[in-house]
Amino acid sequence: MQRRVVFPHRLLPWLLLGPQLAVTLVFFYWPGGQALYMSVLQQDAFGMSVQFVGLENFRAVFADEGYVQAFWRTLYFSTAVTLLAMVPALVLAVMADRVVRGSVAYTTAMLIPYAIAPAVAGVLWLFMFNPSLGVLAWWLKALGVDWNPTLDGSDAMWLVILASAWKQVAYNFLFFLAGLQSIPKSLLEAAAIDGARPMRRFWTIIFPLLSPTTFFLLVVGLVYAFFDTFGVISAVTQGGPAAATETLVYKVYKDGVHNLDLGGSAAQSVVLMLMVVALTVLQFRFVERRVHYG
Repeated sequence: MQRRVVFPHRLLPWLLLGPQLAVTLVFFYWPGGQALYMSVLQQDAFGMSVQFVGLENFRAVFADEGYVQAFWRTLYFSTAVTLLAMVPALVLAVMADRVVRGSVAYTTAMLIPYAIAPAVAGVLWLFMFNPSLGVLAWWLKALGVDWNPTLDGSDAMWLVILASAWKQVAYNFLFFLAGLQSIPKSLLEAAAIDGARPMRRFWTIIFPLLSPTTFFLLVVGLVYAFFDTFGVISAVTQGGPAAATETLVYKVYKDGVHNLDLGGSAAQSVVLMLMVVALTVLQFRFVERRVHYG
């Protein structure tokens, strides 16, 4: 027999849900509705006239070769950021789970990068890899590596990838560590008694039991790479050099703010939102089949 929670007053549930509903309405549905409305309009650069153009903005977006290049560039960037943020986080979480003394201090130190703003994180990495002043750039030069993110598009792309992934490692680390600590120790002890080595215990017991956490972080990581990395790109490269780091979210900003193409920028934001929704649905449709909930 299941127990049901009954509120004595009908107004109380709505009062409890009110703040979250207000935040969702103001910061999600209202901007989304505004973008959808503006995507079918064409406004001049001075904001003096507005004309309904239907789907013309969307046709212009898909006909733009630069937008297609930004799409493939975003897929490459998002995949690299997600993998580079998840793999080190899992390794560090496994190491932290074995720490007996000073585990609280170790965990707290690992979470510090997540508290840093994306723009600040990008500037830190820019200083380290600056070809004239950066410490890491100096070491690369000493090793014979010609590194210059201000001129080379590939170097600039990897710079924003590393800066974006570094910031997200702490977030993934926290969830992986929580997942590791929730695994019953009796399972690992039984496997050890049966003669299973640490690597075999990890791949046959620990990693399958972490599949719900891994799936969640995969979804969150891709959404983060698509949207929240704007601050890193804006602070480090501004989409350059020669649009080598111009992802879809930065192109929305550039076309809307710098080029004053509000209708085209709104259409791009709608397409980007649909892309992320479709990507998330595909993950839940196919990837989640391999997830085992205990």
